[in-house]
Amino acid sequence: MSDFTIASFNVKNLIGANSEYYRFEEYTPEEYAWKEDWLADQLLSLSADIVCFQEIFDEAPLRAVVAEADRRAEILNAAVIPDQSKGYRRKAIFRKLNSEGYANAALAFAPNANDGEPGHRRPGVATLSRFGFTGAPEVIQILPEPLHIPLQELGGGDAGHYTVTRLSRPILKVRVPLGGATVTVFNCHLKSKLGELITPPGADFPPEADLTKYDAVGRAMGSLRAALRRMAEAWVLRREVVRELQSGNPVMVLGDLNDGEHAVSTEILTGEVPFKNYSWMRRHDAKTKNDRYKREENIAITEAIDSLRLHSAEKLFVRKSARDMVYTAAFGGNFESIDQILMSRHFHPDYADRLGEMTYFSVLNDHLTDGSHPEAPYNKLASDHGQIMAHFSLAAGDK
Repeated sequence: MSDFTIASFNVKNLIGANSEYYRFEEYTPEEYAWKEDWLADQLLSLSADIVCFQEIFDEAPLRAVVAEADRRAEILNAAVIPDQSKGYRRKAIFRKLNSEGYANAALAFAPNANDGEPGHRRPGVATLSRFGFTGAPEVIQILPEPLHIPLQELGGGDAGHYTVTRLSRPILKVRVPLGGATVTVFNCHLKSKLGELITPPGADFPPEADLTKYDAVGRAMGSLRAALRRMAEAWVLRREVVRELQSGNPVMVLGDLNDGEHAVSTEILTGEVPFKNYSWMRRHDAKTKNDRYKREENIAITEAIDSLRLHSAEKLFVRKSARDMVYTAAFGGNFESIDQILMSRHFHPDYADRLGEMTYFSVLNDHLTDGSHPEAPYNKLASDHGQIMAHFSLAAGDK
């Protein structure tokens, strides 16, 4: 194996027919058939070696989508791939047209620990790999120890703390053999921007949910709570990523971050960008204005930061190709990228000891609209996210 592809696919509420997932929300058999058909086509178009799925309520519908994509791949191959009797069968074009399918692929599903009864369901995530997994997949959601985030008043003084005992959705951690190496792949779906509104004791709903008595300030507080949770979840994932990198393992993080590239939550996850030259920076323990870091300290600090950073596949692609824009979500006229493929420097073109390098970045986003599309069933049943895929070529020693 010299090349591989890896993709992130938020499917938007995959569940079987006649199963209420959110209150009053379910698919009729006809709607479910339409959704399965569309998802199978998208998966066939991607044909990625590794796919990280988000918003999976149950495993069975996902397996049905994969099986349908396999069935279509067989039909496609029968139509376009010449048999052994054809002298031109070895032409490179047929390697491109061939769809490998997922008959022998491994699938790991992480259900949501917050999942509830019909009408109060919560989705999980799943990862599909043609290369299988090394070891057992791991699920990170209920924290062994609560995360207490201490807060401090400006000017000093204790301001309490924010506590997280579990994540809104699971993080699925798998190890995938790629060439002669094993890459740790994290599949995540961080807290959405939907505000967290609190229902008072004895009430049927949060007062801010009553739009006939619109409470702008109360709803803004809900957004603040959601942002706090999303950043806390990003930190939990960052901690796991750092542990893997410090153990010497290449890392990839895929999924729906629910924030853009420059959002604080994303920057928490990806890590700091090194300062250009720490020799010009005043020391943390400076006694005089000229106490600055030494040249050898500059090298050590830069390496310490660089070794633990994650890099955006999208950003590297834009830099490489001068492409105008990439987006994976659209709403209210705003087009942005909230789905990401992040990778450690083991896949960065500027790193001398890289395991491989990204050669291309694909986005399937023609189905996205800003919510005003006249074909309402299409909006409901297709994903509201674009699918992203990074193409990699392994270094010569790892093929």
